[in-house]
Amino acid sequence: MEEGTSGAPGSCEVTGPDYDVWQWDTREDCEVRQILDRVADKWSLLVIALLERRTLRFTELKRKIDGISQRMLAQTLRHLERDGLVSRTVHATVPPRVDYALTPLGATLHETIRSLVTWTESHQNEIAAARTTYDRRIAAEQAEAGRAAAERDAIAHEVVTAQRRATML
Repeated sequence: MEEGTSGAPGSCEVTGPDYDVWQWDTREDCEVRQILDRVADKWSLLVIALLERRTLRFTELKRKIDGISQRMLAQTLRHLERDGLVSRTVHATVPPRVDYALTPLGATLHETIRSLVTWTESHQNEIAAARTTYDRRIAAEQAEAGRAAAERDAIAHEVVTAQRRATML
């Protein structure tokens, strides 16, 4: 294989002296990006968090995740199962019972998610203060832009009125 070529389709491995290991590739076909997109979406995070406690049935998950549609939950579970993070067990009963559980790989991801939640809880007041500061600044900028636009409109109106008067004389 030539230097600098990818090892597999979708690989974002980079060779060369300028590679920064702390950055992931932003190409659409990059596996790292695809995995992060999958596991970091809001529904996946909630499913993983709920399954950390115990095995749950589809209807239990649906009931515990406010706002998720049946279709979106099914799609999320399929994706997590495909990625090896969730296992699906079908029991031969009437009606069939299907249980979902975290795999060992999914459990390791939950540890990371727990760290993220802990960080969020620790910094939520700082984030709320930053949001308030930002919202006030944007509101002040918009108000100033509105005042400036009104002033320009008033000047333009005066100019047009003066021109009309001049042409009438």
